[in-house]
Amino acid sequence: MATPKLARLPSIRDRVEDTLSAHRNELVSLLSRYVAQGKGILQPHTLLDEIDHVFPDDEAKEMLSSGPFGEVIKSAQEAIILPPFVAIAVRPRPGVWEYVRVNVFELSVEQLTVSEYLGFKEALVNEQAQDRFVLELDFEPFNASFPRPNRSSSIGNGVQFLNRHLSSSMFRNKDCLEPLLDFLRAHKYKGRGLMLNDRIQSISRLQSALAKAEDYLSKLPPETPYSDSEYVLQGMGFERGWGDTVERVLEMIHLLLDILQAPDPSTLETFLGRIPMVFNVVILSPHGYFGQANVLGLPDTGGQVVYILDQVRALEKEMLSRIQKQGLDVTPKILIVTRLIPDAKGTTCNQRLERVSGTEHTHILRVPFRSEKGILRKWISRFDVWPYLETFAEFHHVCTTIVFSNLHLSQAAFSITAMLPAIGCCSPSLRDFVNSALTLHLLSWPANPCLLPLFVVPLHLSDVASEIAAELQALPDFIIGNYSDGNLVASLLAYKMGVTQCTIAHALEKTKYPDSDIYWEKFDEKYHFSCQFTADLIAMNNADFIITSTYQEIAGTKNTVGQYESHTAFTLPGLYRVVHGIDVFDPKFNIVSPGADMSIYFPYSEKKKRLTALHDSIEKLLYDPEQNDEHIGMLNDRSKPIIFSMARLDRVKNITGLVELYAKNDKLRELVNLVVVAGYIDVKKSKDREEISEIEKMHDLIKNYSLHGQFRWIAAQTNRARNGELYRYIADTRGVFVQPAFYEAFGLTVVEAMTCGLPTFATCHGGPAEIIEHGISGFHIDPYHPDQAASLMVDFFQQSKEDPSHWKKISDGGLQRIYERYTWKIYSERLMTLAGVYGFWKYVSKLERRETRRYLEMFYILKFRDLVKSVPIASDDPH
Repeated sequence: MATPKLARLPSIRDRVEDTLSAHRNELVSLLSRYVAQGKGILQPHTLLDEIDHVFPDDEAKEMLSSGPFGEVIKSAQEAIILPPFVAIAVRPRPGVWEYVRVNVFELSVEQLTVSEYLGFKEALVNEQAQDRFVLELDFEPFNASFPRPNRSSSIGNGVQFLNRHLSSSMFRNKDCLEPLLDFLRAHKYKGRGLMLNDRIQSISRLQSALAKAEDYLSKLPPETPYSDSEYVLQGMGFERGWGDTVERVLEMIHLLLDILQAPDPSTLETFLGRIPMVFNVVILSPHGYFGQANVLGLPDTGGQVVYILDQVRALEKEMLSRIQKQGLDVTPKILIVTRLIPDAKGTTCNQRLERVSGTEHTHILRVPFRSEKGILRKWISRFDVWPYLETFAEFHHVCTTIVFSNLHLSQAAFSITAMLPAIGCCSPSLRDFVNSALTLHLLSWPANPCLLPLFVVPLHLSDVASEIAAELQALPDFIIGNYSDGNLVASLLAYKMGVTQCTIAHALEKTKYPDSDIYWEKFDEKYHFSCQFTADLIAMNNADFIITSTYQEIAGTKNTVGQYESHTAFTLPGLYRVVHGIDVFDPKFNIVSPGADMSIYFPYSEKKKRLTALHDSIEKLLYDPEQNDEHIGMLNDRSKPIIFSMARLDRVKNITGLVELYAKNDKLRELVNLVVVAGYIDVKKSKDREEISEIEKMHDLIKNYSLHGQFRWIAAQTNRARNGELYRYIADTRGVFVQPAFYEAFGLTVVEAMTCGLPTFATCHGGPAEIIEHGISGFHIDPYHPDQAASLMVDFFQQSKEDPSHWKKISDGGLQRIYERYTWKIYSERLMTLAGVYGFWKYVSKLERRETRRYLEMFYILKFRDLVKSVPIASDDPH
């Protein structure tokens, strides 16, 4: 019997050349049609649509489509046309890319490297640019020695892969256990040792001590407090942190003994997750109006604020629970660090410190933006924050001269301390500093010591780093960044402090604005994407781990590119070329999905919990005939179910698209009413560029389609409790929730609606496609095909009208999906475990990561800081 041979898979070039040989005329016709469209970028749907034009014969079309070149076109994400060349970026599966170029005139084919493909693409902007010395960014060499999975199904499960790798290394080589011993011995809280003391100096001594402790503790009742045995265990080499009772201490001892004997991934994760490592957490979210009341719906203020507030409530509960189980008498602290906005528009955003409701140890800490002109008083767009972030993160020294004319000491102290907030010195401890400085000054003043003709006060104007240290009285153990600006500040702080860093993107703007990389100069004056994309690259590569809400956020789907994946290779012509920006297979990626606050969002069927006292105000919102700045439009037939949507009023959220979809479908208008909660109604109230455009479009739609009587537009609502009851009120009408965004990274409103039992239709582009199981727990809609979306809704309402159990089946399916996957309890448990595992990984791999961070530091200093100089400094009014 012949020995089977391994055959090499044909490359993209081979497949194109084979098709040229077999179907020469057909392929020339197709490629010629591409070239005939002229210089530019062709998207996947255009590439496929041209096949229909070239092959009217179904048999010929099927023959090409099912062949090797057909597979290439189906996997193509874009084609660059520079006649006579066609260069195609092919993505056979998530995270894997190949590039090929065809000369249509000569019928020659060549495989391209990433750098060659990007160089060719840059000619779209400037065909004359032939500079061979282009700055190329490549992080791949730094990760060559790091373990990584290679299956697409492993993407987003980084901690599982890392645990397998670590446990395998420990099993194969017992020397790999030494870092674990060092890690346990290094643990301290405010100078006090945790876990192990100096009596245990080796693995053999650790095993011996564990066996001795196991023997001693097994003779005690399981519920015996740790404190009863603390002195004995300390003599064996153990410190606090193993547990609050004998039962929990024994569980930890057994886990560690199992690891030392035969480590496995599950045991290692459980043990690392229970080690007391996280007591102080800092969460960065600089932009927008970050507050607890009257902020939702303000510019740049939406789902991210809700996400973080819900996150910290769940996180504090989990930290308190873990600390108690660890047997420690420690008070955890969580700080949400954001920007202090003096002109706070009726919000609390001008208050330095604000406790988060529903928590005991979590506060919002606000620090102002500064420039050489002083403190910025007004809100600025998230796209304009870049010049402020470095000074926001660090601290600087300012010498402030205050001139007095024969003021008494008490008057001087009062005058100086009164003006501290005006110059940005927010910390209460500065009062003590001023009084001390004045006292010292008096000792050296020979004349009347109570009269001060001149006093010079040197002040440190505190920014985030020093404010955090003052509030925590320690360094943080864990830093979480949010969005591009928060992630950059988190990177600066984590690098400086040597702290474990987690990154949460929420949304990477590069995927929301097509071709915003290659044509960055067209966008830069308005959006400053050159700064933002650079900041994103720095943050995602500096992070110890990255959490996303969905798989799609990382690596997309079979046919669409993920948000992070789009940063694998791209170019900003004239600035730099990214040949390896991020690897979606990197084990730093983890999917940890959030939930909804179940004290606010709960099923409509839980009658005893319903907030019926709010029904009068809800009915006024929905049906009050008065037309004003809070609501316009009327619902004449109150017996109809309601299609409901709630989001920011911007282009991507596509609320106006939903209104147009409804307006154009007569059957849908006959069956249901439409209610949207979004933005301002009066265009004069908005200062946001995109929102202004959408407001104008909404008014045009109402007028052009005569929607009065079937449509209600309500201005943005900030009362979360009432919003929760509003979802349930809509469910009472047997209505639905629709999320029509062109792209949604996760879809918090989708989770909120489903948690309230409201059947949900949501975009198939982004996170909602994973949250919803189509036809089981909701429905997917494609905002690029509004007619099909409208037909799907018509079918649902028609079927529910004929069979009311159909509505309830989808409602119940949505609730089941939420309870299985999308709760804050699941989220917080997972996040704390990840902090433990990656904290250990950071410890054992610190030498290798140092090289990456030095490379990032150079890129930050030489490129990012230069780009920031092009962003105008915002100015307040003369007052």
